[in-house]
Amino acid sequence: MRRSFKYFTRKIHRYLGLFIGIQFLGWTISGLFFSWNDLDRVHGDHLRKPQKAIPANLDLVSPTVVLGNLKKSHPVDSLKSVQLIRVLENFYYQVAYFVQHGNHSMLHFVLVDAKNGELRTPLVKVEAEKMATDLVKAPASIEKIEYLTEVGNHHEYRERRLPAWAVTFSKPACTVYLSAEMGTYQTIRHNQWRVFDFLWMFHTMDYAGRDNFNNWLLKLFSLFGLFTILSGFMLYMISSKTFYKIKKQL
Repeated sequence: MRRSFKYFTRKIHRYLGLFIGIQFLGWTISGLFFSWNDLDRVHGDHLRKPQKAIPANLDLVSPTVVLGNLKKSHPVDSLKSVQLIRVLENFYYQVAYFVQHGNHSMLHFVLVDAKNGELRTPLVKVEAEKMATDLVKAPASIEKIEYLTEVGNHHEYRERRLPAWAVTFSKPACTVYLSAEMGTYQTIRHNQWRVFDFLWMFHTMDYAGRDNFNNWLLKLFSLFGLFTILSGFMLYMISSKTFYKIKKQL
């Protein structure tokens, strides 16, 4: 009976280890990469110039005027935020507001001139090019510019505001993303981040979208990992001469 229990314990431990070994290797490699890389560099902070502050002596129109002009042409149900931003050398109110669509509220953004209260159109290509060039450290050499209206679940700009301008540089090698509606920088992506993101997918085991830490595959493999560890402890105990002697004395 003792031999049979040891046999099945060894079999369970062996096959569990074989089954989850590749995933354990992915967790280990990704964990090593995460711990050995500076997160600020992964985020691309070293590629960006310090951003200019907004002067305190600006002659600005009242947000009440801005809201009144917005309501003349847009169905505003409620406000989320009104923020003063810089677009190149001009200043705008970035207004985030909700519009009711059936049973759902949709979030919208609009840019309003902070000096006269007039609404403006989203960022155009030439503005996105200039903003991205001003944002990254020299030398700045543009390779291509894309206007994104949709992205997939694995795209490096996933789960962010669309439409957006993607400005890719050959020097420094990176892509800057700017929201057309919001008029602001969103994120910067480069090869170090892309490696991080790929390994992050192995770490979360979310092979559909990469960022869901509550997926069933991760939960299942976590349980299998626990069973593998427990079966290893059990195998050690039933195979150890020390434990055998203690049990015999008892």
